[in-house]
Amino acid sequence: MITLSSVCLSFSHDGQKQQVLDRISFQIEPPASCAIIGPSGCGKTSLLFLLAGLLKPDSGTIDISGTPRCGTILQNFGLFPWKTVSENIGLGLSLKKQERGAIRERVDQLLAEMELTGFGDHFPGQLSGGMQQRVALARTLAMDPEILYMDEPLSSLDALTRERLQNLILDISLSRRITTVLVTHSIEEAVFLGRTIIILGQRPARILRTIDNPDAVSVAYRQSETFFRQCIRVRELLKEESNGQKA
Repeated sequence: MITLSSVCLSFSHDGQKQQVLDRISFQIEPPASCAIIGPSGCGKTSLLFLLAGLLKPDSGTIDISGTPRCGTILQNFGLFPWKTVSENIGLGLSLKKQERGAIRERVDQLLAEMELTGFGDHFPGQLSGGMQQRVALARTLAMDPEILYMDEPLSSLDALTRERLQNLILDISLSRRITTVLVTHSIEEAVFLGRTIIILGQRPARILRTIDNPDAVSVAYRQSETFFRQCIRVRELLKEESNGQKA
Protein backbone atom coordinates (compact mmCIF):
# COMPACT_ATOMS: atom_id res chain seq x y z
CA MET A 1 0.00 0.00 0.00
CA ILE A 2 1.22 3.51 -0.91
CA THR A 3 -0.27 6.12 1.42
CA LEU A 4 0.19 9.88 1.30
CA SER A 5 -1.23 11.98 4.14
CA SER A 6 -1.36 15.80 3.97
CA VAL A 7 1.87 16.03 2.00
CA CYS A 8 3.17 19.55 1.39
CA LEU A 9 6.20 20.57 -0.66
CA SER A 10 7.83 23.91 -1.40
CA PHE A 11 10.97 25.13 -3.15
CA SER A 12 13.11 28.18 -2.42
CA HIS A 13 13.49 30.74 -5.21
CA ASP A 14 15.34 34.05 -4.79
CA GLY A 15 15.16 33.62 -1.03
CA GLN A 16 11.39 33.10 -1.12
CA LYS A 17 9.60 29.87 -0.36
CA GLN A 18 7.14 28.90 -3.06
CA GLN A 19 4.66 26.18 -2.23
CA VAL A 20 4.25 23.51 -4.91
CA LEU A 21 1.99 20.87 -3.34
CA ASP A 22 -0.64 21.53 -0.70
CA ARG A 23 -1.98 18.76 1.55
CA ILE A 24 -1.92 15.90 -0.94
CA SER A 25 -3.54 12.72 0.38
CA PHE A 26 -4.35 9.48 -1.44
CA GLN A 27 -3.82 5.72 -1.34
CA ILE A 28 -2.74 3.23 -4.00
CA GLU A 29 -3.28 -0.44 -3.27
CA PRO A 30 -0.95 -2.72 -5.32
CA PRO A 31 -1.16 -4.03 -7.91
CA ALA A 32 -2.72 -0.92 -9.38
CA SER A 33 -2.19 1.73 -12.01
CA CYS A 34 -2.42 5.42 -11.20
CA ALA A 35 -2.20 8.32 -13.66
CA ILE A 36 -1.49 11.83 -12.39
CA ILE A 37 -2.57 14.70 -14.64
CA GLY A 38 -2.89 18.45 -14.22
CA PRO A 39 -1.85 21.84 -15.66
CA SER A 40 1.74 22.43 -16.73
CA GLY A 41 3.95 23.39 -13.81
CA CYS A 42 1.46 22.32 -11.15
CA GLY A 43 3.87 19.89 -9.47
CA LYS A 44 3.10 16.50 -11.07
CA THR A 45 6.75 15.56 -11.47
CA SER A 46 7.56 16.78 -7.97
CA LEU A 47 4.82 14.51 -6.63
CA LEU A 48 6.27 11.56 -8.56
CA PHE A 49 9.76 12.33 -7.21
CA LEU A 50 8.34 12.35 -3.68
CA LEU A 51 6.85 8.92 -4.25
CA ALA A 52 10.13 7.64 -5.71
CA GLY A 53 12.07 8.99 -2.72
CA LEU A 54 14.01 11.52 -4.81
CA LEU A 55 12.50 14.43 -2.84
CA LYS A 56 11.40 14.81 0.78
CA PRO A 57 8.16 16.57 1.78
CA ASP A 58 8.12 19.67 3.97
CA SER A 59 5.35 18.09 6.02
CA GLY A 60 2.95 15.17 5.89
CA THR A 61 3.85 11.51 5.48
CA ILE A 62 4.51 9.08 2.66
CA ASP A 63 4.28 5.43 3.64
CA ILE A 64 5.05 2.54 1.30
CA SER A 65 4.34 -0.84 2.88
CA GLY A 66 7.24 -3.27 2.99
CA THR A 67 10.38 -2.68 0.93
CA PRO A 68 9.21 -3.07 -2.67
CA ARG A 69 11.66 -2.94 -5.58
CA CYS A 70 11.03 0.32 -7.44
CA GLY A 71 12.01 1.55 -10.88
CA THR A 72 11.82 5.04 -12.37
CA ILE A 73 11.67 6.05 -16.03
CA LEU A 74 12.33 9.73 -16.72
CA GLN A 75 11.22 11.93 -19.59
CA ASN A 76 14.59 11.88 -21.38
CA PHE A 77 14.95 8.08 -20.98
CA GLY A 78 18.18 8.46 -18.92
CA LEU A 79 20.23 6.20 -21.21
CA PHE A 80 24.03 6.39 -21.23
CA PRO A 81 25.02 7.32 -24.81
CA TRP A 82 28.49 5.75 -24.51
CA LYS A 83 27.09 2.35 -23.53
CA THR A 84 25.52 -0.13 -25.94
CA VAL A 85 21.87 -1.11 -25.75
CA SER A 86 22.81 -4.35 -23.99
CA GLU A 87 25.06 -2.53 -21.53
CA ASN A 88 22.32 -0.03 -20.74
CA ILE A 89 19.77 -2.78 -20.14
CA GLY A 90 22.13 -4.78 -17.94
CA LEU A 91 23.50 -1.80 -16.01
CA GLY A 92 21.58 -2.38 -12.79
CA LEU A 93 22.41 -6.07 -12.81
CA SER A 94 26.10 -5.27 -13.34
CA LEU A 95 26.06 -2.82 -10.43
CA LYS A 96 24.61 -5.62 -8.30
CA LYS A 97 27.58 -7.72 -9.45
CA GLN A 98 25.46 -10.51 -10.86
CA GLU A 99 27.19 -13.25 -12.80
CA ARG A 100 28.03 -12.23 -16.36
CA GLY A 101 26.29 -15.19 -18.01
CA ALA A 102 23.09 -14.54 -16.05
CA ILE A 103 23.16 -10.87 -17.08
CA ARG A 104 23.60 -11.79 -20.74
CA GLU A 105 20.70 -14.26 -20.56
CA ARG A 106 18.42 -11.69 -18.91
CA VAL A 107 19.40 -8.97 -21.38
CA ASP A 108 18.78 -11.26 -24.37
CA GLN A 109 15.36 -12.16 -22.95
CA LEU A 110 14.42 -8.48 -22.60
CA LEU A 111 15.76 -7.61 -26.05
CA ALA A 112 13.41 -10.22 -27.48
CA GLU A 113 10.49 -9.06 -25.33
CA MET A 114 10.99 -5.43 -26.42
CA GLU A 115 11.44 -6.47 -30.09
CA LEU A 116 15.03 -5.21 -30.03
CA THR A 117 16.81 -8.44 -30.99
CA GLY A 118 19.79 -7.56 -33.19
CA PHE A 119 20.22 -4.10 -31.68
CA GLY A 120 22.17 -5.08 -28.56
CA ASP A 121 25.46 -3.76 -29.94
CA HIS A 122 23.98 -0.45 -31.13
CA PHE A 123 24.29 2.78 -29.16
CA PRO A 124 21.23 4.82 -28.07
CA GLY A 125 22.01 7.57 -30.57
CA GLN A 126 21.58 5.06 -33.39
CA LEU A 127 18.01 4.24 -32.36
CA SER A 128 14.66 5.93 -32.88
CA GLY A 129 12.90 7.57 -29.94
CA GLY A 130 10.49 4.66 -29.60
CA MET A 131 13.35 2.16 -29.54
CA GLN A 132 15.21 4.22 -26.93
CA GLN A 133 12.11 4.19 -24.77
CA ARG A 134 11.91 0.41 -25.04
CA VAL A 135 15.55 0.21 -23.95
CA ALA A 136 14.76 2.39 -20.93
CA LEU A 137 11.78 0.19 -20.09
CA ALA A 138 13.86 -2.98 -20.50
CA ARG A 139 16.58 -1.60 -18.20
CA THR A 140 13.98 -0.98 -15.51
CA LEU A 141 12.29 -4.36 -15.98
CA ALA A 142 15.66 -6.11 -15.66
CA MET A 143 15.49 -5.28 -11.94
CA ASP A 144 12.03 -6.92 -11.58
CA PRO A 145 10.35 -3.84 -10.07
CA GLU A 146 7.17 -4.14 -8.05
CA ILE A 147 6.44 -0.41 -8.47
CA LEU A 148 7.20 1.52 -11.66
CA TYR A 149 7.26 5.34 -11.60
CA MET A 150 7.08 7.06 -15.00
CA ASP A 151 7.49 10.77 -15.71
CA GLU A 152 6.05 11.66 -19.14
CA PRO A 153 7.87 8.67 -20.64
CA LEU A 154 6.16 8.85 -24.05
CA SER A 155 5.79 12.60 -24.54
CA SER A 156 8.39 12.96 -27.32
CA LEU A 157 7.03 10.15 -29.51
CA ASP A 158 4.73 10.27 -32.53
CA ALA A 159 1.11 9.25 -32.02
CA LEU A 160 1.27 5.69 -33.36
CA THR A 161 4.55 4.84 -31.58
CA ARG A 162 3.09 6.29 -28.41
CA GLU A 163 0.01 4.08 -28.69
CA ARG A 164 2.12 0.96 -29.30
CA LEU A 165 4.20 1.68 -26.19
CA GLN A 166 1.09 2.44 -24.15
CA ASN A 167 -0.15 -1.02 -25.13
CA LEU A 168 3.19 -2.52 -24.12
CA ILE A 169 3.19 -0.77 -20.72
CA LEU A 170 -0.38 -1.92 -20.09
CA ASP A 171 0.45 -5.51 -21.01
CA ILE A 172 3.60 -5.60 -18.86
CA SER A 173 1.93 -4.02 -15.83
CA LEU A 174 -0.95 -6.50 -15.94
CA SER A 175 1.04 -9.64 -16.75
CA ARG A 176 3.72 -8.93 -14.13
CA ARG A 177 1.34 -7.37 -11.60
CA ILE A 178 3.47 -4.23 -11.39
CA THR A 179 2.03 -1.15 -9.70
CA THR A 180 2.49 1.78 -12.10
CA VAL A 181 2.36 5.50 -11.29
CA LEU A 182 2.39 7.67 -14.41
CA VAL A 183 2.68 11.44 -14.78
CA THR A 184 1.29 12.66 -18.09
CA HIS A 185 -0.06 15.74 -19.87
CA SER A 186 -2.16 13.57 -22.17
CA ILE A 187 -5.79 13.06 -21.19
CA GLU A 188 -6.13 10.00 -23.43
CA GLU A 189 -2.97 8.44 -21.96
CA ALA A 190 -4.15 9.05 -18.41
CA VAL A 191 -7.51 7.41 -19.15
CA PHE A 192 -5.98 4.48 -21.04
CA LEU A 193 -3.29 3.60 -18.47
CA GLY A 194 -4.70 4.74 -15.13
CA ARG A 195 -7.25 2.61 -13.31
CA THR A 196 -7.15 5.51 -10.87
CA ILE A 197 -6.79 9.05 -12.25
CA ILE A 198 -5.65 11.84 -9.93
CA ILE A 199 -6.34 15.34 -11.24
CA LEU A 200 -4.25 18.14 -9.74
CA GLY A 201 -5.11 21.82 -9.73
CA GLN A 202 -2.89 24.83 -10.32
CA ARG A 203 0.10 25.47 -8.06
CA PRO A 204 0.12 25.12 -5.14
CA ALA A 205 -1.58 21.95 -6.29
CA ARG A 206 -4.32 20.18 -4.44
CA ILE A 207 -6.22 17.14 -5.67
CA LEU A 208 -9.24 18.35 -7.63
CA ARG A 209 -10.72 14.92 -8.18
CA THR A 210 -9.83 11.24 -7.98
CA ILE A 211 -11.57 9.20 -10.68
CA ASP A 212 -12.05 5.44 -10.61
CA ASN A 213 -11.40 4.04 -14.07
CA PRO A 214 -11.64 0.24 -13.64
CA ASP A 215 -12.06 -0.59 -17.34
CA ALA A 216 -8.46 0.42 -18.17
CA VAL A 217 -7.32 -3.20 -18.37
CA SER A 218 -7.21 -3.98 -22.10
CA VAL A 219 -6.16 -2.51 -25.43
CA ALA A 220 -9.81 -2.67 -26.57
CA TYR A 221 -10.70 -0.04 -23.95
CA ARG A 222 -9.28 2.68 -26.22
CA GLN A 223 -12.18 2.13 -28.67
CA SER A 224 -14.97 1.92 -26.09
CA GLU A 225 -17.73 4.38 -25.29
CA THR A 226 -16.63 4.41 -21.64
CA PHE A 227 -13.13 5.51 -22.67
CA PHE A 228 -14.48 8.49 -24.62
CA ARG A 229 -16.80 9.48 -21.78
CA GLN A 230 -13.94 9.38 -19.27
CA CYS A 231 -11.75 11.50 -21.57
CA ILE A 232 -14.52 14.09 -21.81
CA ARG A 233 -14.97 14.06 -18.04
CA VAL A 234 -11.24 14.62 -17.36
CA ARG A 235 -11.05 17.33 -20.05
CA GLU A 236 -14.01 19.20 -18.54
CA LEU A 237 -12.49 19.11 -15.04
CA LEU A 238 -9.17 20.46 -16.34
CA LYS A 239 -11.00 23.13 -18.36
CA GLU A 240 -12.98 24.22 -15.29
CA GLU A 241 -9.74 24.58 -13.33
CA SER A 242 -8.12 26.59 -16.12
CA ASN A 243 -11.13 28.89 -16.49
CA GLY A 244 -11.33 29.36 -12.73
CA GLN A 245 -7.71 30.50 -12.61
CA LYS A 246 -8.23 32.95 -15.48
CA ALA A 247 -11.27 34.43 -13.74
